Amino acid sequence: MQEIESGNFAVPRLLFFPPDSIRVVNWNIDRGLKLSAVIEFLAGAKADIILLQEADLNARRTHHMNVAKEIAHALEMNYVFGREFQELTQGSKTSPAYHGQATLSRWPLSNSRIIRFHKQSHFWRPHWFLPEIAPFQERLGGRMALVSAVNIAGKTTVVYNLHLESRGDDNLRCSQLDEVLDDARRYNSNTPILLMGDFNLDVSDGPAAAALGRAEFQDAFANQHVPTTPGSLMEHGRIIDWIFTRGSVRPCQPQVHRSVSASDHYPQSVKLTIG
Repeated sequence: MQEIESGNFAVPRLLFFPPDSIRVVNWNIDRGLKLSAVIEFLAGAKADIILLQEADLNARRTHHMNVAKEIAHALEMNYVFGREFQELTQGSKTSPAYHGQATLSRWPLSNSRIIRFHKQSHFWRPHWFLPEIAPFQERLGGRMALVSAVNIAGKTTVVYNLHLESRGDDNLRCSQLDEVLDDARRYNSNTPILLMGDFNLDVSDGPAAAALGRAEFQDAFANQHVPTTPGSLMEHGRIIDWIFTRGSVRPCQPQVHRSVSASDHYPQSVKLTIG
C-alpha cells in the first residue's frame, strides 16, 4: 500500500527561468466514474498542476482502468499515484483493485511519499457479518496524504494531496490535518508549499483554521467560500475541498467550477504567482 506508481507523459520544455504564474486544479473525481467528462474539463482548464482524490485503479466500476494514468496520458502530464485503499469488492485476490490520490504536473515530479495517518476511523474494515458486495465498500488501507516535489524550471514547490476521513468526527479529521502540518515544518518557511485536497471538513474557522494559521498557511479562497459539493433538498452543499499555500507563493483568481457535473464534488482552480 506504500507503493507509489508514476509515469511521465509531459512534453519536455526548456526554460531557464520559472514562469511568472501557474494554474492549479484540485478535485475529488468520484473514482473517475465519468472519466470522459473529467478529462474534458481538465483539458480545458489548462492547469500546470492537478491534484485528484478518489482515482480508481483496476476497479470493476471503472472498467478496470488505471484512471490516473488515463488522465495523465490524455493531458500529456507526468503523474504519481498513491494507494489509499484496496477495494475488496471491486477486484479479486489475483487482480486487486485500489483507489487513491493522484498528482499530475507539466513539470518533473520527485521525492513522492505517502503519509498514512496514524488515527483512522476503521469504518471501512471488512467485518465477518457483512457480505462482500459493493454497497458496503469493504476496504484495506487508510486515509493519507500524497506528498511530491514539483521542479518548476529549477525551483522546487512541495505539494500535499490530502484526503481526510469522511467518517468519524471533526476531531479525527483535525488530528489527520495536524499530521500534515507537522510534516510541513521540515521545509524552510520560504519554500513554496501547496496544501490541497478533500478535507471532508469546513476549515474556515474553529480548531482547524487556528492550526492552519499557526502553520502560516494562507487560504486561497479567503472570503470567497462557496459549496464544493452539489446541494439537495436537505442542504445547500458543503464547503469541504480546499487549497492553501505557504511560503513565497501568492494565490489569485480562485474559482469553484459549479457548472461541472462529472463528480459529486466540484473542481477548484487557482492562479499562483511563485516568487
